Amino acid sequence: MSTFHIPYQSLKEFTKSIFLEIGCNHSDAEKATLVLLSADLRGIDSHGVARLSGYVRLWDAKRVNPNPVMKIIHETPSTAVVDGDQGLGLVVAPFAMQVAIEKARNVGTGWVSVQNSNHFGIAAVHSMMAVNEDMIGIAMTNASALVAPTFSTERLLGTNPICVSIPAGVQPPFVADLATTTAANGKLEILQRNGGVAPLGWIQNKNGQPTTDPFELKKGGALLPLGGDREHGSHKGYALGAVVDIFSAVLSGANYGPWVPPFPPYIPMPENQPGKGIGHFFGAMRIDAFRPAEDFKKHMDAWIKRFREAKTADGYSNVLIPGDPEREMEQERLQAGIPLMPAVVDDLKSIAVRFDLSHPFNA
Repeated sequence: MSTFHIPYQSLKEFTKSIFLEIGCNHSDAEKATLVLLSADLRGIDSHGVARLSGYVRLWDAKRVNPNPVMKIIHETPSTAVVDGDQGLGLVVAPFAMQVAIEKARNVGTGWVSVQNSNHFGIAAVHSMMAVNEDMIGIAMTNASALVAPTFSTERLLGTNPICVSIPAGVQPPFVADLATTTAANGKLEILQRNGGVAPLGWIQNKNGQPTTDPFELKKGGALLPLGGDREHGSHKGYALGAVVDIFSAVLSGANYGPWVPPFPPYIPMPENQPGKGIGHFFGAMRIDAFRPAEDFKKHMDAWIKRFREAKTADGYSNVLIPGDPEREMEQERLQAGIPLMPAVVDDLKSIAVRFDLSHPFNA
């Protein structure tokens, strides 16, 4: 299946024009665009422009406020709860992460839990905001329930990603960005578009049996926690996903567990929701609150260098540091353009037609 390669700048201008059409101001449209396209640049194709029409549909369903008044509703010197006013998570999350960074500047660390938000894109782009401030950044979010806890057939958790970004000196930063499931739902969506088959350990059917059908979620099945099954440690993935849910939502007053709003607006909202919207959690830790930043970064360089020099198993050329593949992909795609599958291009063209906008997908 052939792909289209679209220059980053062209895709950026088109994406921003869509956010403007749904009512975002120029600043928020720019911010949402940069956050969304960071996923495409870093090779996380499931969370980039492939989701743009999903945000438009959420706006159609009046589940997204394009001009939110985000505010702190509770705080201490080092903590805060932010109400996102039902805004795009692509805009709410950077606001909340900046609050965490400012608190870390003042008192050493900052911790912010968020309620009343929406899908925030990839976690890495938010946690990495701290790196240039000589801080360690942490970002996580809960998501709609697609994941069955170990031993269950019931979907109670989201893919609930965690990202930790750590600055170094001459070495690039350490950026660990991972879902707490064996695979993110977006990877199933890519398999569906490509006609692929899911590896065992990614999903189970409605009876709790392993399956390779990427459409199984639509038949009542569930994603599996990181590890796949109890024998391979799925109880650990389940616990990690639960921690994200609690920090993001039980702590902030957002919805949690099976009550988290679904991303597709055609799926009915859960009944008897206990909170507001989707929840996120952010942390920023000033390195010099622990030790001199230059000293720390020198030792991070040494840590990274030693791991890069690790002896490799047969068939492997080198050991990767978390963040390496995404950074290399970003450099490549800035030069060669962002590859989009025909199904994604068709979807984007339909949005352009709806809003009577020009688009860069004529090739």
